[in-house]
Amino acid sequence: MHTLSIYEARERLLEKKFSSTELTQCFLDRIRQYSHLNAFITLSEEQALESARKSDERIARGFSTGALDGIPLAIKDLFLTKGVRTTAGSKMLYNFIPPFESTVSQKLLDAGAVFLGKTNMDEFAMGSANITSYYGNVINPWSCGDKKLVPGGSSGGSAAAVAGHLCTAAIGSDTGGSVRQPAAFSGIVGLKPTYGRCSRYGMVAFGSSLDQAGPMTKTVRDAAIFLRVISGHDPKDSTSSRKPVPDFESFVGKTVEKIKIGLPKEYFLEGMSSEIEDAWQKGVDIMRDAGTEIVEISLPHAKYALPAYYIISPAEASANLARYDGLRYGFRAAGAKSLLEMYEKTREEGFGEEVKRRILVGTYVLSAGYYDAYYTKALQVRQLIKQDFREAFKQVDIIMTPTTPSSAFAIGEEPQDPVSMYLNDVLTVTANIAELPGISVPIGLDKLNRPLGLQFLAPQFREDLLIQNGYILEQNANFPTLKEII
Repeated sequence: MHTLSIYEARERLLEKKFSSTELTQCFLDRIRQYSHLNAFITLSEEQALESARKSDERIARGFSTGALDGIPLAIKDLFLTKGVRTTAGSKMLYNFIPPFESTVSQKLLDAGAVFLGKTNMDEFAMGSANITSYYGNVINPWSCGDKKLVPGGSSGGSAAAVAGHLCTAAIGSDTGGSVRQPAAFSGIVGLKPTYGRCSRYGMVAFGSSLDQAGPMTKTVRDAAIFLRVISGHDPKDSTSSRKPVPDFESFVGKTVEKIKIGLPKEYFLEGMSSEIEDAWQKGVDIMRDAGTEIVEISLPHAKYALPAYYIISPAEASANLARYDGLRYGFRAAGAKSLLEMYEKTREEGFGEEVKRRILVGTYVLSAGYYDAYYTKALQVRQLIKQDFREAFKQVDIIMTPTTPSSAFAIGEEPQDPVSMYLNDVLTVTANIAELPGISVPIGLDKLNRPLGLQFLAPQFREDLLIQNGYILEQNANFPTLKEII
């Protein structure tokens, strides 16, 4: 049961081949069996089994509530879940139990989903390897031998849970690639919707103009099913779009003949692994054989996306994380002799090193003497990048690139220089800067048997193109499903 996709599990549940309770118990057992992956921070076993029981009753009466009824999911610990601890991977929120539900998780509950628990993540979503969590490193299920691979970040716990068959699918969030990059490292599908397609209400904020929830699934069809459930306007989120939500699953299997696919010349990075280039060429060959036209395009300002991102996102983070002061909720340091000292000690002890680094950078670029030189300039660069994509989409329908410049690296072998670590996001941040949708699809394995992914980028609110093209790539890539966890 544990290897089934959403689509397959849904069919078997409705056919009563097994119950949601049996499926849920199967995953709970696997989560305990493979606890060394450290994919979960909080397990909600009683709640999950109760939800599964109610789903079984509805299915028995013929009153299934939705596309995910009885399907066990994992929730990134960035989404507020009423009555279930939400930590954002930080000591700062180690004891925080939200009094309300995020919109995205509520939509999943309304569709009948079963929540197994909250997945591990880089602290406050700041990281590319899931090694900054207060609750320890997450291990990639594709690890082999003594080398424990990172699953990517910040949604590494969700990626590991899906890749390791500890859940049917999971929800992640993508601020600079945090759904797509771990999907590529872990051999699964990760879809970042257009900014505004899914509500941000009830998400622990990192970069408010960049954050977007996204599905992490075993297949492209599953991503389509999942995306339709979590999409739609939310009056509680002023950035939420009113655009109608199509039936994304209906685009699965549609022909891609006559679609023009762009290959940006700026994405042929100096020093990129030859295996990444070979994987890209494999994707080009698959899509050309399917009837698409391949066109070289230019995104001249793409090289500035990463530095712009690492000005805009820390600036927004420094503002968003100012609320964690130990006064109202979360961690509070002991022994302070004044209110100011309590603030200082709480933030010093409650935040990890990477979070503090980004708060400092963000506060610096927003300061009076440097605001125009850094933050304003980054916003201007953002507009140039958006314009590049607008021009590119006049020539092509969709863009295809590698998701990451390398495969997953081993824990302890990651770049020690923070700036070098940030380069993991070099191919993904453009979508967030330009507010575009993107999907990462597994394309193959490198010589060390580590997964590689390719991503499609589409115009705003054209997730249908991602599903349509991603499915064709997936069906012809012959990517091997992970059968055994080391």
